[in-house]
Amino acid sequence: MKKYTTAVLGIGVRGMTHLKGLIESGRFEIVGLCDLELEKAKHGAEFYKLDVPCYTDAEQMLAETKPEVFVFVTHPNIRLPMVKLAQKYGVKGVSLEKPMAESLREAREMAKICRESGIKAIVCHQQKYLSQMQEMKKRIEDGDIGDIVKIHVECQPWMAQLGTHFVDYALWVNGGYRAKWVIGHVSGRATLADSHPSPDFIMGEFLMENGTRAYIECGDLAEAHRDPGYEDFDNRMTVYGTKGYVWCETDGWWGAFTAKTKGELVTGKNPGWYHHQEKAIQTPYYREYAAWLDDDAQVHSCNIDTACHGYEILEGMCLSALDNTRVYLPITNVDYEPVLDRMARELPDVGTKLRTLYDGKLPRKEYD
Repeated sequence: MKKYTTAVLGIGVRGMTHLKGLIESGRFEIVGLCDLELEKAKHGAEFYKLDVPCYTDAEQMLAETKPEVFVFVTHPNIRLPMVKLAQKYGVKGVSLEKPMAESLREAREMAKICRESGIKAIVCHQQKYLSQMQEMKKRIEDGDIGDIVKIHVECQPWMAQLGTHFVDYALWVNGGYRAKWVIGHVSGRATLADSHPSPDFIMGEFLMENGTRAYIECGDLAEAHRDPGYEDFDNRMTVYGTKGYVWCETDGWWGAFTAKTKGELVTGKNPGWYHHQEKAIQTPYYREYAAWLDDDAQVHSCNIDTACHGYEILEGMCLSALDNTRVYLPITNVDYEPVLDRMARELPDVGTKLRTLYDGKLPRKEYD
């Protein structure tokens, strides 16, 4: 099968995970690595035994290696410039991290560039490949819970860290139906200082085209389901149907109350996501991407248009909170003051401390 030449920017912890998935998928040939710290790029090449050039400048890497696929694992504030570089150098595919941008305006521009340039772009909402997430989806598709009535997401990590994931997963388990309107509340501005800026807490509701309602809580006020000290990983998505419900968490826990469980709540734990150990879920993410690169009809479940709509849902909730109104989708005019700027100016300081992601085992910047 064809292998796609691929250049990777950002060889931190997440970048190394992307490299692992690209290599293990068997469908991508790495032709260049880049990081602002050259030693990180060299470490990635040495660790995976890659005989490739290493760079500190992304444009130089693209100009010299001419890859078919550009993977960039950066902070959200520079994703748009990287998409523009991909367009400039005729890249066929782009893979980037979440959140895809820092404003809906940027996200829309990125999606537009990719659409007009024929770039197949994906945004890394990869936790849907966890076995418990896949089993949840199968139970729903098999009719175990009947028709979906509502979806409830609870995440202690903030909106740009995990909320963007779970909005995508809510759309995914509900068959891809889009949201018609959103309403939201936000609180606290400490986490706006993070590299992935968000309000400390967001709570919102959105109605999807098939009538399913989704409710999302992200941040320090969301209900905890695990022991204290586990806040950076504590999350749960529950899908309620006409005949029962199922729930799962990214660190492996799951539960099902359906006709097939004979009126009993059955629970379990699968391998999960803890301390950034991915349990090979990046590999199927990239196998699915190669299938889309092979065949236009095999659209990736993490495609940029879906990710852009998920971003729109979350930004719509922030707008709803700031303007005290329901926000109808699609948002037709994005020429407004960026919501991150407005929240930094308008939200009261509630004294929340900025938590250290992943128990502070690595500096925050290392995670992208």
